[in-house]
Amino acid sequence: LRLSEIEAANAQSSADLLLNTGQVFVQKSQQGGGSPVLRGFEASRVLIVVDGVRMNNAIYRAGHLQNIITMDNAALDRAELLFGPASTVYGSDALGGAICFYTKNPRFATGDEKVKLRGNAFFRYGSVNQEKTTHADFNIGGKKIASLSSFTFSDFGDLRMGENSGLEGVFGKRDYYVDRINGQDTLLRNEDPYVQKFSGFKQYDFLEKIVFYPNSNSQHSLNLQYSTSSNIPRYDRLTDRSGNGLSNAEWYYGPQERLMAAYSFSLKSLGTFDAFKLTASYQDIEESRHNRGFGSSGRNDRIEQISVYGLLAEVLKLWDNQSLRIGLDGQYNDVKSTASRFNVNTGEVTSQSTRYPDGGSDMLNLAVYGTHFWKSNANSRWSFSEGFRAGFSSLNASFVSREFFPLPFDEVSQNVPTFSGNAGAVWAGPDDWQIAINASTGFRVPNVDDLTKVFDSQAGSVIVPNPDIKPEKTLNLDLNFTYNISGKVHWENVFWITGFRDAIVTDVFQFNGQDSIEYEGVLSRVLANQNKRNARLWGMSSSVHADLYDNLALYASIAYTKGQILNDPGADTPLDHIPPVYGKFGFRWHTTRASVESFVLFNGKKRLEDYNLEGEDNLRYAPVNGMPGWFTANIRGSYSFFKNLKLQAGIDNIFDTNYRLFASGINAPGRNFWVTARIGF
Repeated sequence: LRLSEIEAANAQSSADLLLNTGQVFVQKSQQGGGSPVLRGFEASRVLIVVDGVRMNNAIYRAGHLQNIITMDNAALDRAELLFGPASTVYGSDALGGAICFYTKNPRFATGDEKVKLRGNAFFRYGSVNQEKTTHADFNIGGKKIASLSSFTFSDFGDLRMGENSGLEGVFGKRDYYVDRINGQDTLLRNEDPYVQKFSGFKQYDFLEKIVFYPNSNSQHSLNLQYSTSSNIPRYDRLTDRSGNGLSNAEWYYGPQERLMAAYSFSLKSLGTFDAFKLTASYQDIEESRHNRGFGSSGRNDRIEQISVYGLLAEVLKLWDNQSLRIGLDGQYNDVKSTASRFNVNTGEVTSQSTRYPDGGSDMLNLAVYGTHFWKSNANSRWSFSEGFRAGFSSLNASFVSREFFPLPFDEVSQNVPTFSGNAGAVWAGPDDWQIAINASTGFRVPNVDDLTKVFDSQAGSVIVPNPDIKPEKTLNLDLNFTYNISGKVHWENVFWITGFRDAIVTDVFQFNGQDSIEYEGVLSRVLANQNKRNARLWGMSSSVHADLYDNLALYASIAYTKGQILNDPGADTPLDHIPPVYGKFGFRWHTTRASVESFVLFNGKKRLEDYNLEGEDNLRYAPVNGMPGWFTANIRGSYSFFKNLKLQAGIDNIFDTNYRLFASGINAPGRNFWVTARIGF
């Protein structure tokens, strides 16, 4: 994704930016979220990288995540999607692939300029949720030092769903909601059931980048990012039913805060090496969840604070037709978990069980890696690549209080080695054909969420720590066919298969030799995370882009994924997180000043028999026969009145189709009229 494509998309969040490519499926539990799925892997099994720094931390869970929205897409210069295991370079979590975001860089004065002063601003309004987004960035650059400052504020109201019947009728109307009136939880009828009441939120994003060139060989860079939000309602939980009413009076995430500070030092040459780069980073993340049942006076408040320290050093060597990259990678996570119970009637605060160990948890990952690329000679049709990574991971957690969890131990610890590798070959044939094959392995080390979380997953069950779980592993094979016709048509086809071993699942367990223990006064079945699943995933993707004329292009893409659990050969059990077939097709026309793009996004049906009933497919938030297929027609355009003034406008979901993305707990937006005014100075 290039800057021009990002600006043309006018996505409300980074999650929506990915969804609108037609190449990534995104699950949503609430409007303020978005959990990307790459090749049937999601959440902690997909790695997110921002300016070379891992965003994934020690409490990323395997279900559905919302952290990606803390990356301001208005500050992006480009984004790259890496499909398939990327563990050789990036380490743990990159089973389905990696999503790499790169923010804008400061610009320096050139030629006769003494100082380069530049600025950009835009305002966007969207009707479907009364979106109001304001962005401004300012660049000041000299010959050796330059700075870029960026700020974005977004105000999203309650999201309106489509009213017109999709392929299988209208679903997901918000008929009732809960409000507190005169100190009492009250069930109220929604005056407009197509408005998903209590789904709105606000978000603030800041970025500051300073780059300094002391000489032609070296560069220093300081990268500061901060994102925060208002409370974000967990919409799916607010619609959970209980009898004739709703289960929850309150369920929301507290302000989602992400602070990143990264310092980079790079050299164009270092001894025998042709490049060197060192990046030291610090991240401070705060997440919280707050819930209160209907009619209950007690609200559970659980807060997680994560500090992440990172160090990455890399050298590059070039010679003949070869390149060698060697890196040292390390991250240290420190997790603090607190909790309390707040009485909404009296204001009294009492103790409550924490989501993670109350004595704190920490996790250390260290690794060394190398990648090599070579061609036998400059004119050879063949090129080859290979890579290897070896590392070590340790985790320690401390349990202090015995008030809620009478555990027979004070600490949980784990130390595991990690390995991954890849090898590939590319043949550039005649007539613009190219064939590539690549084999790779991936791994995901059990983190604090996998290893130490203690909570009641449902009434009568309690999940306890299991320090014996091992890393999840994948073995992947890709076959890629690419065809170019006179530089006008680009057609790419990818076929892939992945073996998934030692997958971590929650299953029955024995604690202290017992399969049931007393938890909060209730005899509860003991569950624990365990390596009890092997699976096979396979699929294909195809995309074509054709420049019919200098100013007119057609494009289309489609992706299909299948996942099957292998533990029971006699059963045909589908793997969870597998989206139905999806894709996009459309055309783009442009002149020097104007552009118009029209496209269709589509999803196939997720049939009832394709759901995993024990995983994260969320059948309870789907119609009784599974999630219907859908398509939306969309149009957008732009016109530049002057060099520094551009107006963009569009209509999303033109037919106001009522639909919901697979595994999601909130309906997708209905018809959205939006307009953006961009100004440069």
